[in-house]
Amino acid sequence: MTHSRTLVSISRRVQPASGFTLLELLIATAVFMVIAGAAVSLFRQHVPLFSAQQNQTGVNIALRNAAAQMQLDLVNAGTGYYQGINIPAWPIGITIQNPPAGNVCFNAAAGTYGPGCFDTLNVIAVDGATAPSNPSDVAGACVATTATTLYATPVAPTTAAQLAATYKNGDEILLVKGDGSQMTTAVLTADGVVSNGKVQIQHTATDGVGVNAGDPMAIANAADSGKLGAQFCNTDWMLKLSAVRYSVDATNPANPMLVRTLGSGQAQVIADQVIGFRIGAWNSITNQYEYTVANYNSDWSTIRAVRVSLIGRTNPVTGAAAGFRNTFDNGLYKVEGISIVVNPRNLSMN
Repeated sequence: MTHSRTLVSISRRVQPASGFTLLELLIATAVFMVIAGAAVSLFRQHVPLFSAQQNQTGVNIALRNAAAQMQLDLVNAGTGYYQGINIPAWPIGITIQNPPAGNVCFNAAAGTYGPGCFDTLNVIAVDGATAPSNPSDVAGACVATTATTLYATPVAPTTAAQLAATYKNGDEILLVKGDGSQMTTAVLTADGVVSNGKVQIQHTATDGVGVNAGDPMAIANAADSGKLGAQFCNTDWMLKLSAVRYSVDATNPANPMLVRTLGSGQAQVIADQVIGFRIGAWNSITNQYEYTVANYNSDWSTIRAVRVSLIGRTNPVTGAAAGFRNTFDNGLYKVEGISIVVNPRNLSMN
């Protein structure tokens, strides 16, 4: 009897513990799937928001970098000129070109911007690597810029060969009277070559008062005819310009790009997806920033400071996926803007 009771007791102690039932397992799996689905849904909702924030931050950084580059160029506007005397309305430092009036350049349905939507900023300085020279005709007499050829006499110790090597097809030159009373510009149509101990310069022609209709920097324009001339002598000066041009390349209207062009070189992209580029010039006559050159008669000599306004956008494809519309142009993208005011220090010489 004792032995049988012991066996019964032992058998009861070694019975295995009961586990999850099939129903409990199904319920646990269902709860897990609900929680996991909610987590995945939240994750999917926040990924576009994170991407949009990153894209908007990228636009902000790109605009700040572009503005910083423009500041560096603008504060040095008007450097390198050969100055015989303290000349009123001198030196030339900045010119601004506006798009044609009344131009329709924005397609709201497609969210695209054409080339006529943006201003162009020209920051003008003299090429420090090219020595000043004296212009004349082949015999050393005065020369008219209505013709297409002039001769430059180098100033020692620069030789004619050294001077000729610095002038290339497409370069822009500035001709200025020794007393600063008159000036004009021309664009080279060929490389400089040595001829009769001078440098032969072939260039575009001006009209009889020095207006250059083909001036890419809008320096020798009709609005400044009182400062222009068409005849220069060997007591006057010829300078090679090293202008920097800021403009928007809208060849692809879906991605307008802010570009920087030095002289006749290749344009370099400094920001993409730029949908606003306006330049306001401080007018010392009206005492306000003017955003249309006609408001200061296209006269660059009245510019004392500039306000640069830039607007960029995030990728329109990303914005369309997020379903966001901004209040600037109602586009399916976010926008960032930056505005800077620069007082070019070299223009304060006036």
